Amino acid sequence: MNKEVTEYIKKQKSPQKEISLKLRKIILKTFPDIKEEMKNGVPWYEGKYYIAALRDSVNLGFSVLGLTKKEQKLFKGNGKYMRHRKFRSMGELDEDEIVKLLKIAKKSYCDEKCL
Repeated sequence: MNKEVTEYIKKQKSPQKEISLKLRKIILKTFPDIKEEMKNGVPWYEGKYYIAALRDSVNLGFSVLGLTKKEQKLFKGNGKYMRHRKFRSMGELDEDEIVKLLKIAKKSYCDEKCL
């Protein structure tokens, strides 16, 4: 686990701290060998995912480059490279659904331009 990511999460207020921690655990459990780093001020995972704690929610970002239109519609936003899912409470976290989305986004062919 990356120390900078740990510090980023520790600094968040509730419930963003708990949501961010749970999302991190889901990512690391799903992909145990994934590279975790801080980029653009938020935790990044191999250019495929990010966790961004916001004022009233947490966004889990996903690379969508190369995904089908149908797959891209599973995510919010209309970014060309990255889209997201927004979580405002722990009750909104469905681990099975998040894992499914992580695996779909893993197929994307994002590289440095997505960062």
